[in-house]
Amino acid sequence: MKTRIVIQNLKCGGCAKTILNRLQEEQDIHNARVLIDENTVQIDHENAATPAHIKNVLRQLGYPSVEEENGLMAKARSVVSCASGRLKD
Repeated sequence: MKTRIVIQNLKCGGCAKTILNRLQEEQDIHNARVLIDENTVQIDHENAATPAHIKNVLRQLGYPSVEEENGLMAKARSVVSCASGRLKD
């Protein structure tokens, strides 16, 4: 199954790296790509990894989908996630 999710707060390669590292931990996700210029995450996954579950993972990192509220906490989490991704280089 393929899913494409447009997300908020995606700023740079550090953000993308954090997202990819976290999605690779998911057993039912086989391939994930982050398209920074399009604010998009593309995922190949089994049915067990539902789009709702994937959106929840992204939201917990601070990258909610465009359909979701982008409050102060999400923005703060995305800054921390971004910095974490940059530090791991």
